[in-house]
Amino acid sequence: MSLIPSVFGRRSSVFDPLSMDLWDPFRDWPVSVSSSDETSQLAATRIDWKETPEAHVFKADVPGLKKEEVKVEVEEGNVLQISGERTREKEEKNDTWHRVERSSGKFFRRFRLPENAKMDQIKASMENGVLTVTVPKEEVKKAEVKAIEISG
Repeated sequence: MSLIPSVFGRRSSVFDPLSMDLWDPFRDWPVSVSSSDETSQLAATRIDWKETPEAHVFKADVPGLKKEEVKVEVEEGNVLQISGERTREKEEKNDTWHRVERSSGKFFRRFRLPENAKMDQIKASMENGVLTVTVPKEEVKKAEVKAIEISG
């Protein structure tokens, strides 16, 4: 992470040329409860991406969702797509809501994976409201050096 604070007091994120995420200056602003536009939560799901010597690992917080409500897909050969939907609770006529803070709506995130990703070996799991997607990496082949005898 960058050590440079942003305008709103949070650290700015490091520029990632592999990410297809668009910068949203209103990303951390609260969403109006009265808004009927559920697309405001489109990219609200936070996802961490780390690279280990063996794999690229993505972790997404998806509390309260079942694995059937989350999709992990690969498109265009090397674009990892994570999406899902959190539905709003049904309102009963006799219910009185005092506060609604949990978000609902669809989320959709896309990440362009590097060429060394093994796209046919991607694995995903969910535990305690955290989705983990592991994309193994191909081994880096070291250049073979062959000595050539000089004649003459």
